[in-house]
Amino acid sequence: MENRWSDADAKSAIGRHAEQGIGEDLALRVYTTQLIGGDKRLVLHGGGNTSVKTTLRDTFGEDCSVICVKGSGWDMAHIEAPGLPAMHLEPLRRLRDLDALSDEDMVNAQRTNLLDSRSPNPSVDTLLHAFLPNKFIDHSHAVAVLSITDQPNGIDMCREVYGERVAYIPFIPPGFALAKRAAEIFEKTPEVEGLVLIKHGLFSVGETARIAYDRMIDLVSLAEAHIARGRKSVFVAASSASFSAPVETVAPIIRGALAIRDTDGAHKRWVLNFRAGPTVRAFVDGDDIERYSQSGVATPDHVIRTKGKPLVIHAPGDGSLDTFADSVRQGVSRYVEAYHAYFATHNAHESTPKIELDPMPRVVLVPGLGLFAAGRSASEAAVVGDIAECAIETITGAEALGRFESVSESELFDMEYWSLEQAKLSKGKEPPLARQVTLVTGGGGAIGGAVARLFAQAGSAVVICDRDDAAAQAVADDIGGMALAVTCDVTDPASVRSAFDATCRRFGGVDIVVSNAGAAWPGSMAEMTDELFRKSFEINFFSHHTVAQNAVRVMRAQDTGGALLFNVSKQAVNPGKDFGAYGCPKAALLFLSRQYALEHGGDGIRVNAINADRIRSGILTDEMIAMRSKARGLSEGDYMAGNLLGREVKAEDVAQAFLQQALALKTTGNVTTVDGGNITAVLR
Repeated sequence: MENRWSDADAKSAIGRHAEQGIGEDLALRVYTTQLIGGDKRLVLHGGGNTSVKTTLRDTFGEDCSVICVKGSGWDMAHIEAPGLPAMHLEPLRRLRDLDALSDEDMVNAQRTNLLDSRSPNPSVDTLLHAFLPNKFIDHSHAVAVLSITDQPNGIDMCREVYGERVAYIPFIPPGFALAKRAAEIFEKTPEVEGLVLIKHGLFSVGETARIAYDRMIDLVSLAEAHIARGRKSVFVAASSASFSAPVETVAPIIRGALAIRDTDGAHKRWVLNFRAGPTVRAFVDGDDIERYSQSGVATPDHVIRTKGKPLVIHAPGDGSLDTFADSVRQGVSRYVEAYHAYFATHNAHESTPKIELDPMPRVVLVPGLGLFAAGRSASEAAVVGDIAECAIETITGAEALGRFESVSESELFDMEYWSLEQAKLSKGKEPPLARQVTLVTGGGGAIGGAVARLFAQAGSAVVICDRDDAAAQAVADDIGGMALAVTCDVTDPASVRSAFDATCRRFGGVDIVVSNAGAAWPGSMAEMTDELFRKSFEINFFSHHTVAQNAVRVMRAQDTGGALLFNVSKQAVNPGKDFGAYGCPKAALLFLSRQYALEHGGDGIRVNAINADRIRSGILTDEMIAMRSKARGLSEGDYMAGNLLGREVKAEDVAQAFLQQALALKTTGNVTTVDGGNITAVLR
């Protein structure tokens, strides 16, 4: 493992923090925390923490001894000083005299001793850091170390690697009991460089930031070298580990089977994240996958993200997707039944009964294909995927040395239902479009971009399709990680199919399709060329039909319904002079939306349309606004506000209407007018 310490960078960190009134100790603590957090082989999504004991000024301006510990919710790779909340040290150390301390009282004691009450909750390992005497302490869940500790004889195997350089602690769940035990063991061997917590992780200690960091890298490197000398090969490929179906056809089937259904037409869906790198494929294609994949998690806190084990779905012998779909549904059903039994067994021993969490798997392994991770959002699905890959790497290393063994099922249950871990996942109400995937055509334009941004704000993963790839990418960049830009010419059926396939590969499927792309060419009908008229029909009618066909294809594979939304136009019901080439296909599109509503209501697919007018966009350009307002003898402002309300209607208003339709679970065949009021265009 590379040691990334740099004297120049450390000095720069000290100088940068000094400008903010932050001392050297905390500056170096931030610096090395970022070094550790920046390596996924050490720390992954909250799976580690660091601390420093130093002196700060309190409210009275007096120096006091404090400990700064990584705070909940902060990513170590990008942490800054506020992410290391300071607490009075001595009151925390006095807690060691207690015989017992509940988790809730421990959290309360930590918050009571914060110098700043606005700080995030300190790590659940705070007392372990406080009880040890060392100035700097680093904690990681290094993959290589876990491969060695996650063995039936984990302590013995660790001794082969480290000898007496570290102290060893049998598995104890995080909290007060672990902190006390770690301090007791450390005091017997105070000269050690750190602690190995069996089936949990590694602590390194030092009187300087560099010593603690160097020791962390050195100890992990020793573990990596030991695994590299592994005594046996792993994961012999099964002869049946082949599946010819592409990811984009398999993902919607899996996604639909995982959805949690209710009796009122709503579904709690999951966004998927697919992985198929060489290490993943070697793991999922292994002949003994039913054993090692079901052996538990790499480190117990992973259970809150991935559940205790993945679901394995083998490809059918006949290669049929229908047979595969049956296998997926049956596999999910068995997984759910097993989870109910697991919960009932362990909940029966609880003094205060727990409330069962949802039983759905978060990781699905398909031999011959790869790994699907499920989350409530695209970002959460990516986190689950990262953790699942970490588990695969850990198990791969463990099996090279011996036999992977996780914590017991009862210990896993305690961690999964531990209130302090659950608090990490229950941070407020889910946004209205959480767990959903939206595809928007013409997404790089004014209306499409407004729809994409609003739907992303409402919690949906978003795919921005546009033939202008730069425009689509600009919208995706503005949204961030929950967005995917796809170059798509909606008049080309192959391009549309490719866009939907890309959506399924990235997010697992699609739930909402906003068919928005369009274009307008003015001219009188009598003088219009046949070529132009057909061109307008291609983009303003036939392309929408192609988009709808693909939407229905994916939604039916998922079998969880969906929403198909069309951007029609005022022109569909109230023709404008010299806009027949635009109005005729839009009128046909309005009928098309109702036909789809009629034919696919039984599939749970809601089909609605927006009838908008006078929206600044790629169709109603500034040049066209100037021309049309001049022809009517109006100012541009009066022209754009020429409606009953006297207000200009904007792209964001159209986006709001689409959002309302997406959320209207019992509305289909509807046309919503967004034009500020135009009595001649009112629908009968």
